[in-house]
Formats: sequence, C-alpha cells, structure tokens
Amino acid sequence: MAIHHSWATAFGLLGNITSFLVCLAPMPTFYKIYKKKSTEGFQSVPYVISLFSAMIWIYYALLKQNAIFLMTINTFCCVMQTIYIAVYVFYAPKKVRIQTVKLLLLLNISGFGAICLLTFFLSKGAIREKILGYICMTFALSVFAAPLFIVRKVIKTKSVEYMPFTLSFFLTIGAVAWFFYGLLIKDLNVAIPNVLGFIFGVLQMILYVIYKNPNKKIVEQTKLQELSEHVVDVVKLSTMVCSELNSVVPQLSTIQNEDNEIVMKKQTDHV
Repeated sequence: MAIHHSWATAFGLLGNITSFLVCLAPMPTFYKIYKKKSTEGFQSVPYVISLFSAMIWIYYALLKQNAIFLMTINTFCCVMQTIYIAVYVFYAPKKVRIQTVKLLLLLNISGFGAICLLTFFLSKGAIREKILGYICMTFALSVFAAPLFIVRKVIKTKSVEYMPFTLSFFLTIGAVAWFFYGLLIKDLNVAIPNVLGFIFGVLQMILYVIYKNPNKKIVEQTKLQELSEHVVDVVKLSTMVCSELNSVVPQLSTIQNEDNEIVMKKQTDHV
C-alpha cells in the first residue's frame, strides 16, 4: 500500500512539473505577439478552453479528498492562462478581440457559473463528485482536442510557426504522467482524457518533424528555378550571337570580294 502511494505521489509530482512547463511553453509565442504588437495567425480558443478546464478541475479538487496535485497545478494554470488571454485580447484586432471576449463570457463566466449552481443545488455528496468528474473528463478531452485547430493550420500552411515543439513535447510527457497518476489513485476521470492527450501530443510532434524546414525547401526550389532561368538566358544569348555572326560573315565576305575586284581593275588600268 505504501509503495502504491509512493508511485502515485511520484507521478503526481511528475505531472505537476510537466504541466507547469506546458503552461510556460506558450511564453515565446506571447513574447512574439508583444514584440510585433499583433496576434497574427495565433488562435485564442486553446487558451480559453484551457482556462475553463482548469477552473472546473479546481472545483473538482475541492470536492475530492487528497487532490492536492490537481489543486496546485490547476491554480497555476488559471493564473497563466488568464495572463495569456489578457495579452492576446490587448493586441488582437477588434473583430478577434470581440470574439474572444464573447467566448470568455459564454464559457468561463456563464458556463462555469451554471455548472457550479446546478451541481451544488441539484446533487449531493458522491453523486455531485461523480457528475462533476464526468464534466471534468469531457472538458479535459476538449483541451487535448483544442490543438486540432493548430494542427489543421500546420497541414494547410505546411509551417510549424504556430505550433511550438516544446508545447507538444511536454504535453505528451504530462499526459503519460497524469494517466498513471489517475490509474494509481483509481480516478478514471483523470486517467482517460490523458490517453487522447498522449495521441494528440505524438501527432503534433510528428507534424513538427515533417514541416519544420519548409523555408529551406522553398529556397532550394527558388535557387533551382533561378539557375534554370539563367541557363535559358545564356542559351538565348548564344543563339542571338550566333545568328548575328551568321548575318555579319556573309556581308564581310561580299565587301572583301568587292575590294579585290576594285584592286584588280586599278592594276589593269595602270597596265
């Protein structure tokens, strides 16, 4: 029993560490947004959903006993996602800013408020915990599925500019850690969503490997095109020179013949 608890603690700590790094992984992205003063092609949906999921997990951890690992990491996640969303809203175009605020009001304010009220007044004890666990599992799956927006963009643009490798890597490691943690504490609400998290994390890393050097291919294609155009120009130039020479040589030959005839005529007249 002690060994079982030790393993659960170890995976809980590992899950906290990796999830902590996952929360920090988007920092280069938002630093880029800050430097360029523009959100460019980045999406706010994954961060809004992540914030909502963290809020739900905190509520779940408050109801569940011995859930300190869930409480600590989701509190930190709430803080970081709030900062990211604030930066995004500040630098986003007006239309995108309004869409993000609407999503926050709909999901994080109205949605979370409705879940708290319904579970608090319409259920009690173990039933409330069970219902909330199912809700947490559903939105945890949504969090892992949210990067599909970015995956679609990567496949469409053939560029990984909007999908940092560090985020995908730590997402995968964290999914493994939380899966075993949920399995060891016999909480399937924690374990099951992380199976999907592992699959999506691996998928993102594979796409990163495939599309990580698109610019190099474009440069090589451009160089080849320029080289072929240069060769064509040289061939055209040589053809023009040859044609000019061909037209000039007969003229020179005619002039030389005329000169010879004049010289011979002069010699005849002199005699």
